[in-house]
Amino acid sequence: MATGRTHRPATRSRGIPEATVARLPLYLRALTALSERSVPTVSSEELASAAGVNSAKLRKDFSYLGSYGTRGVGYDVEYLVYQISRELGLTQDWPVVIVGIGNLGAALANYGGFASRGFRVAALIDADPAMAGTPVAGIPVQHADELEQIVGDNGVSIGVISTPAGAAQQVCDRLVAAGVTSILNFAPTVLSVPDGVDVRKVDLSIELQILAFHEQRKSGDETAESSPDPAAPPVRSAAGSRKGPDGDMPAVMPA
Repeated sequence: MATGRTHRPATRSRGIPEATVARLPLYLRALTALSERSVPTVSSEELASAAGVNSAKLRKDFSYLGSYGTRGVGYDVEYLVYQISRELGLTQDWPVVIVGIGNLGAALANYGGFASRGFRVAALIDADPAMAGTPVAGIPVQHADELEQIVGDNGVSIGVISTPAGAAQQVCDRLVAAGVTSILNFAPTVLSVPDGVDVRKVDLSIELQILAFHEQRKSGDETAESSPDPAAPPVRSAAGSRKGPDGDMPAVMPA
């Protein structure tokens, strides 16, 4: 089986927009679920709903893959699974190293979704000498001093960083120098990398802050709906007075 060091997906050379690339895993997840239920075909509307996008955007995305479906029938599920997997480079083996085996790193090592999507955890690396040799998810942790040799021996091109923020840039620099060209960063910091190296950042605290923003907006909207608008003009009552924010007012104020 080929390794990640010998091939890179053709999405860029074929001119597929980054926004479309970002949606391909969503389509693949929905299609895989359909495949597991032995669903042979799916309409663009059904698949778009399952992936959380609109059908026009889905059809446009699939046009970049050269897949247009069949009118009245829809898309062949198994073929689309293969087609998207091929575009994402998932039809081959991608060895991955995880650096930083604390609580998060250990959880990532135990995540079963890597293997099912073409990613093989080749090594676990940590700077703590006490962790060396400790099995996590059946893989013995290796010391950070061996990072460069581990990357070279396993043909690794994808590195996952789950270290504390203060150590992340140094780990990143060492991974890149050893030949890693794609990094998934879980450390709460921005990494600086040279041209030709791709970085994807996952920051759970930022995602929670964004959700908090939306919750605050929703709470504010509810408060606004239940409170009178002080700028609204008074409403006349049947007795000739006017309704204001403080209750009835006479139609003519005394001098």
